[in-house]
Amino acid sequence: QVQLVESGGGLVQAGGSLRLSCAASGRTFSNYDMGWFRQAPGKEREFVTAISWSGLRTYSVGSVKGRFTISVDNAKNTVYLQMNSLKLEDTAVYYCGARSARSTAPWNSNTCDYWGQGTQVTVSS
Repeated sequence: QVQLVESGGGLVQAGGSLRLSCAASGRTFSNYDMGWFRQAPGKEREFVTAISWSGLRTYSVGSVKGRFTISVDNAKNTVYLQMNSLKLEDTAVYYCGARSARSTAPWNSNTCDYWGQGTQVTVSS
């Protein structure tokens, strides 16, 4: 079993920055890739970015490239999402997910085996 706990969400003005954290516990994390997803009100959960536990491979969607950066601290079993130049449309609940590192499926909300509880990010004008 893997436990994931997100933190770092909050209220920020457009153009500002936030850093989210996802603390993982319970398993050998080198066997997992880690992803960040988000879900805005009335919308489906969407993939944002992902990283291998080694940190050598990353994947991102076009809307956040150049603004969001995912990273991993193996010593702390923690994955981070640095969000810069935040926009109103980035407002959502952000979730951390984990899936087997052997998976080659496209990243989407159906491919994670474990989820955190989510952290709210609200961007105001």
